[in-house]
Amino acid sequence: MPKTILFLGATGGVGFSTLQRSLAAGHSCTALCRTPSTLSSRFPADADEKLLRIEQGNAHDVDAVLRALLPPPSSPQKTLPDVIVFSIGAYFNLSKMGMDDARVCENGIKTVLAALQKARAEHKLQGRPRIVALSSTGVSDFGRDVPLLFVPLYHVALKVPHKDKKAMENVLLGSEEDWTVVRPSLFVDGAKDGSKREIRAGKEDPVKGLVESTAVGYTISREDVGRWIFENLIEGEKAGEWLRRMAAITY
Repeated sequence: MPKTILFLGATGGVGFSTLQRSLAAGHSCTALCRTPSTLSSRFPADADEKLLRIEQGNAHDVDAVLRALLPPPSSPQKTLPDVIVFSIGAYFNLSKMGMDDARVCENGIKTVLAALQKARAEHKLQGRPRIVALSSTGVSDFGRDVPLLFVPLYHVALKVPHKDKKAMENVLLGSEEDWTVVRPSLFVDGAKDGSKREIRAGKEDPVKGLVESTAVGYTISREDVGRWIFENLIEGEKAGEWLRRMAAITY
């Protein structure tokens, strides 16, 4: 059954991979982009515009996110999207010798929650979207999900972005929304060994403080993270098993 999906961070590798698969499967997608042409230029001229709606705006602007949450005026539906794929992130800024926005994920997810509240209160939209938020391995409070060799890298070089990811997770954990946090291992470019390499997933229940299964690995491609999200959280028959869970995924 076709779903409605909102993408925040669709121009990035993970978001774009998930978006491509969702459109190919016939799901109705909306993407919020600061520069819409950055995304639209990556699709052929004859792409089905009925399935993809691109809204201009910043993911830290409550009104922009609200606009993307609202169904098109022509739509008879008065419901929120089925899924929100949240994969925004910061970039390393050479002039600052640090991240260009050290709280990009934390503030972004707070914006999503505020926009959902506004959509329900002011526009009477019904529905309970599943928020799929991109985090990282190495931030668990309950178990090690990275190889020992990576521990210094994660706790020193990636300290600032991981602090932001953890803050984002805590915001979701304290909310009343439905969510799944995806924690990929270290990113590599491109799908390794084709598009069907086995992806392992560990499952953590942060409410109970319980690691239900483990998957410790070194790397995974952004494209394959998008594949895993699509196959397991958008179309997966067992998507419910990942509700309010952290998924550590790796090769």
